[in-house]
Amino acid sequence: MENNLIKKVKFDSNGLVPAIIQDINTNQVLMMAYMNQESLELTIEKKETVFWSRSRNEIWHKGSTSGNIQKVIEIKIDCDADTLLILVQPAGPACHTGEQSCFYRNIS
Repeated sequence: MENNLIKKVKFDSNGLVPAIIQDINTNQVLMMAYMNQESLELTIEKKETVFWSRSRNEIWHKGSTSGNIQKVIEIKIDCDADTLLILVQPAGPACHTGEQSCFYRNIS
């Protein structure tokens, strides 16, 4: 993402922006999480996904304990500047259940 686009990200009233994580090779949507400005900056710096955990109220580096890091290839911003799409090369499952994607269950 170009540096001037970072300044245009529209964080919500809680200072968060949704980030959709997609596998660069398969196009599978792996997960959705939230980022604040700090976690977005850390993601860009580390070239690995870093999120804001709403439940723990802290920065969360994906894979720091499991080893299932997500190497960032590209970060895109939508036309309204209020959602991010992050293309990654995953080093393992995205879901804490061990599933490749957090979206493994069908409602219908």
